[in-house]
Amino acid sequence: MNASPSSSAQAAREAVAARLVDIRKTAGLKAHEVAARCGWHKSKVSRLENAHTPPSDDDIRKWCQVCDALQHAPDLIAASRNADQMYVEWKRIHRTGIRRRQEVDVPLYDRTSLFRVYCSNVVPGLLQTHGYAEALLSTISQFQGTPNDAADAATARLARSHVIHEGRHRFVLLVEETTLRYRIGPPAVMAGQLGYLLEVLSLPSVAFGVIPFTAQRRIWPVETFMIFDDDRVQVETLSAEINITSPGEIDVYVKAFARLQRMAVYGTKAQSLITAAIDTLR
Repeated sequence: MNASPSSSAQAAREAVAARLVDIRKTAGLKAHEVAARCGWHKSKVSRLENAHTPPSDDDIRKWCQVCDALQHAPDLIAASRNADQMYVEWKRIHRTGIRRRQEVDVPLYDRTSLFRVYCSNVVPGLLQTHGYAEALLSTISQFQGTPNDAADAATARLARSHVIHEGRHRFVLLVEETTLRYRIGPPAVMAGQLGYLLEVLSLPSVAFGVIPFTAQRRIWPVETFMIFDDDRVQVETLSAEINITSPGEIDVYVKAFARLQRMAVYGTKAQSLITAAIDTLR
């Protein structure tokens, strides 16, 4: 059985801590000596070496410097940042609002050639209208108790989604039929969102599929996730964003996506399901 993403993140943090211990021992130093040379309390060294506290970039540089191993600092800093980003609670990500989070992913979106997206609960962010995104992000802010900058965040989300109209990117986007019926915002907002999905069906770079209520399940409805090429998977849970870069774990999501993809309907059949959802608004 594969380890959970959160346990994988902890394993990555422990690997960084183990490397710090190895560097100290190679330098022939005791833990209390490293603490003294860095000007720290000795308990800090214990916390770092046992992965109880993640090291800052400056912590790593100081550690490597006093151990005469500065050449290892860049790789250790990169590994520590990767471990820190693998499992991050939404409250931490959104502590200053949601707009900034939309902007951070722009380089990732720009360099990705193939997007594979599965959403079991909301319309994919890449396809959201401003009204739908604002209503959704406002609800998220209220639930999390974080600053509500939904209007600006929605604008940033739409700016991030410019890739949907560029030919060098390809998209396979899957939703459960339930996402077409959930009322995220008032009827006018939902009508605008569903109408936009009908427009998306004609985009040559986009394959948009809907998994009907009546589909024979080859895999149960799972959490929302995005696969960026074959390099990274972002998983969204209620409490956290999980970034997966381990090839073995990525393969699990690629396998799940392939099964979900075979269950979906496309083209005129998807159009019929969207139209039926619009009819319920009347």
